[in-house]
Amino acid sequence: MSACTDMGRFQVSGNEKPPPTIKATRPSPETSATDREHQRILASYGGAYNDPKLQALITKAVDRLVAASDRPDFSYRVTILNSGAVNAFALPTGQLYVTRGLLALASDTSELSSVLSHEMAHVLAKHASIREEQAKRAALVNNMVGEVDSGDANMQALALAKTKLTMASFSRAQEFEADAIGVALAAKANFDPYGAARFLSAMERNAALKTSHTADPRSQDFLSSHPATPERVENAETSAKQYAASGSHERDRNAYLSAIDNLVYGEDPSEGFVRGRRFLHPKLGFTFV
Repeated sequence: MSACTDMGRFQVSGNEKPPPTIKATRPSPETSATDREHQRILASYGGAYNDPKLQALITKAVDRLVAASDRPDFSYRVTILNSGAVNAFALPTGQLYVTRGLLALASDTSELSSVLSHEMAHVLAKHASIREEQAKRAALVNNMVGEVDSGDANMQALALAKTKLTMASFSRAQEFEADAIGVALAAKANFDPYGAARFLSAMERNAALKTSHTADPRSQDFLSSHPATPERVENAETSAKQYAASGSHERDRNAYLSAIDNLVYGEDPSEGFVRGRRFLHPKLGFTFV
């Protein structure tokens, strides 16, 4: 093409200046790892859910929480995930995730803010780093047990069970700490501090609806990464009482309900839906009875 130039024959004459040197910058390992994790999360949760009105409400709530926190210089980025599951989590770099299923379950901005402040608390308290270090120690203990006495199955099983209980207790402690920090942060940002207790109660009712009547929905809580919901509700209410009398705290229900109006609920219809006795998949263009 005529626009191409032979850079090997480029010469400088008179007052002409050589073209500026462009230095390629290699992303840091931390940035690369975060990007990879972000893409993995998007792939696992149906991608990002695009809703500018809802995104604006979330951003406004996060800005209030950041301004009230001990690290107002720390930046967060929230991604809404296109999933009907009720979930929220955070990366150590400040990337926060909430599913549209969680947004549908919340009933006002203070409840949403309790979730956001809880995840911010995990970031501020560096729980991920602490948890990683704890996992490394547990792996070391497991390896030592196997090397010291691989023939004694009872001793080995006992040691492994003790390690798992320690890990579970550590994670439960993190969740309770994040709850307490989150309630305090939400209250400081003038959100209703009881939002956390209300939302945790809603999560328990939602879980009960989806769980078989023959099974205890909290049967696995002891070795779960999250403590039993009733206990968390009680602790959240106790924390909220410390801040309820001070200042004016908002629930902002009307603005929240307006923001979630037209929010997709349940499974994404673009991935297929049922009409009568027929299943239709709009993306792939097929249907069957």
